[in-house]
Amino acid sequence: MRNPRIYQNQQWQLGETIDLNSDAFGHTVRVLRLSDGDKITLFNGQSFNQQLGEFSAELVNVTKKSAQAKIIDFIAVTNESPVNIHLGQTISRGDRMDFTLQKSVELGVNTITPLFSVRCGVKLSGERLQKKCEQWQKIVISACEQSGRCTVPKVEPAIELTQWLSQDSDALKLNLHPKAEHSIMSLPKENQQIRLLIGPEGGLSDDEIVEASEQGFIDVLLGPRVLRTETAALTAITAIQCRYGDIK
Repeated sequence: MRNPRIYQNQQWQLGETIDLNSDAFGHTVRVLRLSDGDKITLFNGQSFNQQLGEFSAELVNVTKKSAQAKIIDFIAVTNESPVNIHLGQTISRGDRMDFTLQKSVELGVNTITPLFSVRCGVKLSGERLQKKCEQWQKIVISACEQSGRCTVPKVEPAIELTQWLSQDSDALKLNLHPKAEHSIMSLPKENQQIRLLIGPEGGLSDDEIVEASEQGFIDVLLGPRVLRTETAALTAITAIQCRYGDIK
């Protein structure tokens, strides 16, 4: 029997019986058709006894409309990368943005800020933008459930590129650029915080590249070929993990 990992944003204690929220109920009971006595794994993105981890639990009181879970045990999990990556991803069309967010979480990114730029090509605002950000956060949660992560990266509100560039940060700032002189692998190996800027399908404008440089971003490249925006983000995160993180 499959033991699914489920995220639920609340605190609990060992031995406590909790109500599953609508998303957790829908996945475990309606989709997987689990019932009383079946085992699931829960996590809440919070520390327990000063440790990150997940909880083994057992389904109880399952009905057609609701279910509960009894918290049985805590298992510490140490799979977070030592490098903190904040991805500034210019919003891409169609399902490319969804794909980028999903895979970047699997690769260990910590924070994601969707960005609007001159060549973004995506027009979202108001309620439509809010719903899209909520959808992206659900994709992030699902990626954590699948990948075994116990912390949930935050999708920040979408903002203009200029706003993101001007945010104060002590992190190493990187702008992936196909004409850069330095590769990620040549950077000094002494940084545990990274802000990574990925441009849109058409690339950043010349003015945006200059602005990024003025705000302390270093132009870096991954090779002689031009990468699609979703490929660039995932390749860069992998390179950062190889250089600074948990891929040894």
